[in-house]
Amino acid sequence: MPTQRPAHIAMFSIPAAGHVHPGLEVLRELVARGHRVTYAVPAEFADSVTAVGAEIRPWTSTLPTDDRPEAWGEELIDNLEPFLDDAIQALPQLAAAYAGDEPDLVLYDIAAYPAPVLAHRWGVPAVQLSPTMVAWEGYEEEVAEPMLAPLRTSPRGIAYFARFRQWLAEHGLEGTDPERFTARPRRSVVLIPRALQPNADRVDPAVHTFTGSCQGDRAHQGDWTRPAGAERVVLVSLGSTFTDRPAFYRACLAAFGGRPGWHLVLQIGKHVDEAALGPLPANVEVHRWVPQLRVLRQADLFVTHAGMGGSQEGLACGVPMIAVPQAADQFANADMLAGLGVARRVDTDDATADALRAAATELTTDPAVADRFAALHADMAHEGGAPHAADLIEAELPR
Repeated sequence: MPTQRPAHIAMFSIPAAGHVHPGLEVLRELVARGHRVTYAVPAEFADSVTAVGAEIRPWTSTLPTDDRPEAWGEELIDNLEPFLDDAIQALPQLAAAYAGDEPDLVLYDIAAYPAPVLAHRWGVPAVQLSPTMVAWEGYEEEVAEPMLAPLRTSPRGIAYFARFRQWLAEHGLEGTDPERFTARPRRSVVLIPRALQPNADRVDPAVHTFTGSCQGDRAHQGDWTRPAGAERVVLVSLGSTFTDRPAFYRACLAAFGGRPGWHLVLQIGKHVDEAALGPLPANVEVHRWVPQLRVLRQADLFVTHAGMGGSQEGLACGVPMIAVPQAADQFANADMLAGLGVARRVDTDDATADALRAAATELTTDPAVADRFAALHADMAHEGGAPHAADLIEAELPR
């Protein structure tokens, strides 16, 4: 549904690959339709943003980086406070970045709390781009309240909710509940296959529309070529944050290194010393980072932490997965993938070489796995991807 005129569309996100990358092809599509797209995100994502034709509006974040994953702490409140702290200090930066150049519509990631606040201030529509599952009817009672109830009576939790409400009130959103503010957008475009959404039949279609994977070619991330003679290629990646797992990587080497017909692509991240892995067999390549999508499109097996980005990429590429969840929503994602019949969940403590080999054999030899992928892809073919997402966003533009 094209607009009557080109518009200025502003996207807001946090500095995390799993939040930035899923929506880039949607922005590329909007740019191709003649819109001016600006992207408020810290400068380390400048290359990714400019590669799709958007203009970056950089700002400085205080969120813990991949270099300090331990800064996220171990309790739920440790995970919540940094996002609010970052939002409060980011809002003045973002307001200044758009002063005199306010957009016609705001797009925002689920963790970009300042974005709907600014949309309210500017009097423009806001559309959430969700890179992960969304709330369903009954979500608060079944998930949110049992999880948050202890916080509502703890000193840190009481202070957190009070500060969140005060911040919202200061910017014209008096009486707004923080949980509803974060989990209940007015309009949401969901950039995952509906198959990965828990309780999908209870998601409000008037609010949330699933568009499936919006991958593109990501040529700016580099290329990778399957080695000649490799009968099966396995990619191992734990994402970008919880990668300090040398024992796990050694288990993967023991499982696939030197195995006839197999080729192992092992991404180890920033923290692990490659020397700690020991001697590398000839069928193994080790990298700090790989162009994941390029590898997946040529792979036969994906050993993943089951972040939503990797989960939906593996699903879209038709690659069976061994899910080894590390944190947050990854445990639920691993169970979803296993329930779909295209993955096996193996927890970190159980990820021995024998367990990994057994799961790999099951997944790559069972014809039922290929049948499940065929059925899932038939359903996903109707979700529309980036063009459908762009249609939905254009429909929200002021006329």
